[in-house]
Amino acid sequence: MAPMNEEQLHQIRDERKEQIMRAAIKVFSKRGIFGTKMSMIAGEAGVSHGLLYHYFKSKDELFITLVQWSMDEARHTLSDIYDVPGTPLEKITLLTSMILQEDDNSHFMLIQQARTSDGVPEEAKRIIESYSIHAFVDQLMPLFEAGQHAGEIAAGDLRELAACYLSVLSGLMTLKSQEDPSYALPRAELLLRMLTNGQGK
Repeated sequence: MAPMNEEQLHQIRDERKEQIMRAAIKVFSKRGIFGTKMSMIAGEAGVSHGLLYHYFKSKDELFITLVQWSMDEARHTLSDIYDVPGTPLEKITLLTSMILQEDDNSHFMLIQQARTSDGVPEEAKRIIESYSIHAFVDQLMPLFEAGQHAGEIAAGDLRELAACYLSVLSGLMTLKSQEDPSYALPRAELLLRMLTNGQGK
């Protein structure tokens, strides 16, 4: 077998690093930084403990990397929802389902853990603070405004409605992270009744 060239080796390293990051975000988003051990991440990723440190020098470095990745992904998710076909309410419903769906919400869960957990590195806190909850509200404002104009979103202060929406989602994700097996997240349609107040669908 011919030896792999530099490009192939680089691709393998990138794929392994992404594999580790996806495993790590899954563990961190459920357990927080304080409750996570590198051995748990190695087990989730299916790699050796030593190999993990080949890519990340410490748990803090890995967590900081994931917080930056998650903030970028969250911003992109909120931005991309505008390109999805459908009415404003349908777009908000889809976004809500994505955030609450266990398989898709690791980035949002990690951000919540970074906001609320003990032992979060200062660099991770700075990343979170650089894009506050108000910035997410700003991203949602045009969508909520369009929904209100279409008669799908209840009358009221748009910024207050968007902030309330995000606060409820944050609270639900915090509850879910407690790993109480008896707790089930509500359906997006049920949650959104607080925004529609009987209007729209």
